Amino acid sequence: MAILSLKQRVGLELERQLRQNKKLLHPLRQLFWECTLRCNLHCKHCGSDCKLEELTPDMPAEDFLKVIDEQVTPHVNPHEVMIIFSGGEPLSRKDLEDVGLELYKREYPWGMVTNGMMLTEERFRRLCASGLRSMAVSLDGNEADHNWLRGHESSFKNAMRAIHLLANQQQVIWDVVTCVNNRNVQYLPELKEMLYEAGVRQWRLFTIFPAGRAKQHPDLQIPDGKFREVMEFIIACRKEGKVHASFACEGFLGEYEGKVRDHLYHCAAGISVASILIDGNISACTSIRGKYYQGNIYKDNFWDVWEHGFQNYRNRDWMRKGDCAHCKMFRYCEGGGMHLRDEEGNLMLCHLKRLGHTI
Repeated sequence: MAILSLKQRVGLELERQLRQNKKLLHPLRQLFWECTLRCNLHCKHCGSDCKLEELTPDMPAEDFLKVIDEQVTPHVNPHEVMIIFSGGEPLSRKDLEDVGLELYKREYPWGMVTNGMMLTEERFRRLCASGLRSMAVSLDGNEADHNWLRGHESSFKNAMRAIHLLANQQQVIWDVVTCVNNRNVQYLPELKEMLYEAGVRQWRLFTIFPAGRAKQHPDLQIPDGKFREVMEFIIACRKEGKVHASFACEGFLGEYEGKVRDHLYHCAAGISVASILIDGNISACTSIRGKYYQGNIYKDNFWDVWEHGFQNYRNRDWMRKGDCAHCKMFRYCEGGGMHLRDEEGNLMLCHLKRLGHTI
């Protein structure tokens, strides 16, 4: 039986043509700043293995802003480049509002992902006054399971406080991000109802990939048979219309393309997404834990790197090995998300195989 319907194949062919054109143009649309590796939690599924007091110091704000002013702004329309603070826990930085305000003055939209531990009402007010545009809050299950996964007895309470703050304002675009794991996969419908009652209307779901600290906890991975159930659950949510659920941009989903996301699959890392990491390294999406660095702001010009580097992101023929060597879906998948490749470029996880397809 064919994996894709005729309608899906036509859509994916059009998406593929658009993607090829975007590779040539590579317009910068998202820039992540890994502003800290400090974190106040110890999550079992963390891809970066952040610690409470990380040995790597925070990047000075003036170093990041210098790159923005001298190497990014002359080449872009600031309104078209979303800057996202990542970590670690971004709110660990006391100067986050100051940096946000400087970006706001330069007319860049900016946002962050947070665990909610430090998002008090006063802190949220200051962030909004500094031009905060978007925020995602991580919540990974009921109170017992969320606290267990995050390693802190107050993490659920604080995440819910953050959600209630966001639900009662209109300035910030926001959603909730949930890591589907071997515990919460059993009660996703109940979790959806809890989120709806808390005011959540946009919900992103993703699964665990074996990198960082998550590699030490393979038991968190959902069985392959449950992966298809997650896709069906998302479809049901979207049909119901109470909470708009979406699957994150993890990988190609075969027959579920066009059904569980608001766009067809593509990995934008290095094509429209870049990052400046804590030590100055220039990379793409911060979920990528392999050392696919393209340069460093302390010795290279960021824009030169963006224009002339990232070739292993924009031409992914090198991924045609292992399971991908003869896969008929490579035309659309292009080897999956860059974050699913290890240091040697080998694929760590294939979503088509999780769905039960032979490739």
